[in-house]
Amino acid sequence: MTARPTGVIPPMTTPFRKDGEIDFKLVAPQVDWLIGAGSHGMAAGGSTGEGHTLDHEEYRDLVAATVEAAKGRAPVIAGIIVDSTRDAIRRGKLVRGMNVAALQVTPVHYLFKPDEQAMVDHFRRMADETGMPIIIYNVVPWSYLSPALMTRIMNEVPLVVGVKQSAGDLKLFADLMMMAPDKLIYSAVDALMYPSYTLGAHGSIAAILSAAPHASVELWNVVKTGNHDRALELHKKLLTLWNAIVSDNLPACTRYAQSLQGLPTTFSRAPMPEASSAQQAAIRKALEGLGALRGSREAAA
Repeated sequence: MTARPTGVIPPMTTPFRKDGEIDFKLVAPQVDWLIGAGSHGMAAGGSTGEGHTLDHEEYRDLVAATVEAAKGRAPVIAGIIVDSTRDAIRRGKLVRGMNVAALQVTPVHYLFKPDEQAMVDHFRRMADETGMPIIIYNVVPWSYLSPALMTRIMNEVPLVVGVKQSAGDLKLFADLMMMAPDKLIYSAVDALMYPSYTLGAHGSIAAILSAAPHASVELWNVVKTGNHDRALELHKKLLTLWNAIVSDNLPACTRYAQSLQGLPTTFSRAPMPEASSAQQAAIRKALEGLGALRGSREAAA
């Protein structure tokens, strides 16, 4: 890894058309918007981007379009959400010739949980065969990795450079920060970004960042400067937004929030439902509280 990506790294939504196909020309506007908000990087093909629905060709082309749009202005992380070591390696090889900073890889997420040695071997084979830096995306409930296991993987596989720690347990996050201080530990605890940053998180990769990048970047900055009064204020407003978007159709709610702030309207892939009228009203109200609608298409008209 030539650089250690840190800071606010939003996971992009994938711009699907209503027929479920990707509208690749809409990748660049989102990249430009995120960079314009001050984001320090972006991730493509993750769970917010419904990466589990992408076939190999779509995945390759989406990451390529993201890298091309970024034009070296910010690092791009490529998400991989698949059910086998074989498929994870194949996807990694598809993007290793691109200017990708790292792969963000979930543990396998099928019904049966691999044991600890199988999990270590999964990431070791990925590293050996792709030669790319890897960030563990610790999100799969039935394959959730303990801080001790993640630390073991990072110690035994040097190309595993960090962890994106999800779920709401800050104790596990704090343990991981203490056990792996030299690795990159990103917060995906969307509801608790403020305390994650105060615990020393090296950055964040989480849907809330994509739904409200301007406020998310400001939160990161004010924690760094020690302005905790403003940080607490932003935390409360971002938590209100998170409570409005967290649901089984989180990607759809995130893209709706983006559309209110000026990005073109896009859709989720079936069978994921779009944001309901109640969700839309709550999201709009939360964004109004953040002052995020000033840059919306409605305001610009």
